[in-house]
Amino acid sequence: MAAYSLDLRQRIVDAVERKDRSKREIAKLFGVHESFIYKLLRQKRQHHHIAPLPHAGGATAKLTEDHLAKLAKLVALTPDATLDELRQQMKKKARLQISASTICRGLQGLGLSRKKSRNAPPKLTPKRERRSANNKNN
Repeated sequence: MAAYSLDLRQRIVDAVERKDRSKREIAKLFGVHESFIYKLLRQKRQHHHIAPLPHAGGATAKLTEDHLAKLAKLVALTPDATLDELRQQMKKKARLQISASTICRGLQGLGLSRKKSRNAPPKLTPKRERRSANNKNN
């Protein structure tokens, strides 16, 4: 979710400072939650500005630049490998135990497709299998 604009923040603070409406009414008027107004006023008191604060962080990525380089090499060597096969290869070669979804995010970060091969035949679904069997019988 994107941060509220500085213009909106300033209009909210101005409305609160005029004291012609309650904070609940101001929140409804500007389409924000009442708790946002309290957080905004606290930020103004503590930091002396109302600009959006930088992102506070989050979990660190398990795949470093070196790991991504190894993953790219593995994909180049075995382009038809599944996510699980790549995960197992990373476990052996990079001594890194990660999930298949982490491999998928790493591939997406490298701009690589999860698709095994463009020339591979499509997998048959139960409906396609019945059609294929019916066509063989005719």
